[in-house]
Amino acid sequence: MLESKILVFDSLASDYDAWFEEGGRLIFASEVEALRQTLSLLPKPWIEVGVGSGRFAQALGIDIGLDPSSKLLEMARNRGINVFLGSGEEASFQGGVFGTVFFVVTLCFVDSPMRTLGEAARLLESQGKVVLGLVLKESPWGQLYQREKERGHRFYRYATFYSYAEVDTLLKQTGFSIEKVVSTLFQHPGELNHIELPRQGFSVDAGFTVILAGKPRSR
Repeated sequence: MLESKILVFDSLASDYDAWFEEGGRLIFASEVEALRQTLSLLPKPWIEVGVGSGRFAQALGIDIGLDPSSKLLEMARNRGINVFLGSGEEASFQGGVFGTVFFVVTLCFVDSPMRTLGEAARLLESQGKVVLGLVLKESPWGQLYQREKERGHRFYRYATFYSYAEVDTLLKQTGFSIEKVVSTLFQHPGELNHIELPRQGFSVDAGFTVILAGKPRSR
């Protein structure tokens, strides 16, 4: 991750974390419910790349987290996560040691999604999984965040939003195949007033999409 990006997340770490209990409370709760739909299918041990302040890891029971922001990692550590400083493009772990790698609203912020997913493939055991939590660019929420990015939003200006088709291609190119998709946030921006129950499958109308992809069996 570019140094300027890291500095922004370091300097705004408290604001970033506070969002989960303020304006983002219903969004976060809905996203967690969608991610939970995959948990029974996932081999352990688990790691979240881009763990941030540890909100998702704590809610989902993920023990290990990696992030380039030392300030956010302090918060994740205080939430009981075993944290490591580093980037998804070059993780300092041996290969084949994890059962599942999570990327929750992370892929849009990495410098190279191809390299990041390739590194996830290296970290995973032979039949390991990746779980992606995504705001896709064709969704109403993705379109909103894209407009905010263009206006210079303090976080979203560093984000690159991808379509479902683009993510599918990235996964295939790094040796993964999609096994399960879950969608949530069908309430449009400005209309969110309750926690949603997730729906199975991909929908262009969903603001948050969870993709579980598997690493094929070794020949």
